[in-house]
Amino acid sequence: MEIAGGVDAFPELSVHPGAKERIIADPLAVVRRAPDIIIATWCGKKFQPAQLTARAQWDTIPAVRKQMLFEIKSPDILSPGPAAITEGLRQISDIVARWQAAQT
Repeated sequence: MEIAGGVDAFPELSVHPGAKERIIADPLAVVRRAPDIIIATWCGKKFQPAQLTARAQWDTIPAVRKQMLFEIKSPDILSPGPAAITEGLRQISDIVARWQAAQT
């Protein structure tokens, strides 16, 4: 996120190498952090924004209110190798730029 020009809402989780250590167990933690952008990716599952936004109190999150919810396909961001840089990072950078443009 930071390489792409954004700020990670959960920087303490990004230091963990394994996905299991980066899971946000409490959905209200996301509400408290109030991210401006939410990027989702699931291996083998399609992102369902309605399921995400239906969570209790998530309608208060700036990203939800401003419809700044995005999906990056798992092969573009979760696969080891250059795709995470050539595809995933580019997509995150584009998302951050879109958010920045909306601020002016």
